[in-house]
Amino acid sequence: MIPQSSSTAEVKGVQGPWTEPILLSISHLTRYTYEGAVQDSFNEARLQPITDTLQQCRDFRFTIDPASSVRDYPDFYANCVHYFDVPQPHESLEVLAESEVQTISEARGPVPEAGLKSLQDPSVKEHHFDFLHASEFVSLGADVWREAVDALPGGVSDVWNDAVAIGEYIHRNYKYTPLATNVNTRAAEVIKKKQGVCQDFAHLMLGLLRTHGIPARYVSGYFLNQHKLPGEIEASHAWLEVFIPGYGWKGYDPTHRRESDTRYVKLAVGRDYGDIRPVGGTFRGKGTRKMVVEVSVQRIS
Repeated sequence: MIPQSSSTAEVKGVQGPWTEPILLSISHLTRYTYEGAVQDSFNEARLQPITDTLQQCRDFRFTIDPASSVRDYPDFYANCVHYFDVPQPHESLEVLAESEVQTISEARGPVPEAGLKSLQDPSVKEHHFDFLHASEFVSLGADVWREAVDALPGGVSDVWNDAVAIGEYIHRNYKYTPLATNVNTRAAEVIKKKQGVCQDFAHLMLGLLRTHGIPARYVSGYFLNQHKLPGEIEASHAWLEVFIPGYGWKGYDPTHRRESDTRYVKLAVGRDYGDIRPVGGTFRGKGTRKMVVEVSVQRIS
């Protein structure tokens, strides 16, 4: 697989949820250059924003160079996947996704209290089996278990408040450090280093939540950062969603220590990053390649 990086700069001085609807314009360009010509390139992309109760994808355009026919299908978790192949020899590949998304504030009201007993209901365990167990990037070994106990020593008392407490624990004890990890870093390694980026913190929090029997899933997407420094590069973002019995899924971002709001645009959900890489594929040719990603998230007045 050809991985795509996922990281974002920490946003400072931004407090409280945004509740007003926001219209956003997003451009996501992935460019591969190869050492010599390659051929028979087969690729998948999960770059079309989801439409649900919190956001509406109003427009989406997907183009590739060299040009090729593009097809789409929903994957196991109902994410839209675009797939295409480039059989002819080529020395570079560009994948461009452009979208316009209206985000909407949460309208379900306060999160109800949900204790340990609600998580033990057979329907919760059966319907959310995938999000309760270990996955490719989220192990539930002894190191993760010990960190889960430290983060929530009293065990589960109320699902959402406990999830927020775990997020606060990560924010206090882990340092946001670009380039300290890579796209293939696992949760156990993040615990050892005590540092990472958004993808790492999402995987770590997934492991801590699942260890306590709380269903949680990985989310890929974008965050509107209105406090960018001059020349700062934008990137895709990662956070997670917690399942609360009697309420449903609710987003939390451990990197920014807050619940998701109208600044967040969701692309796809899965067990972890391995399920929903923004762009991935295979090709025939020399293995050396270089990848550049250019992301722009702009608010439309």
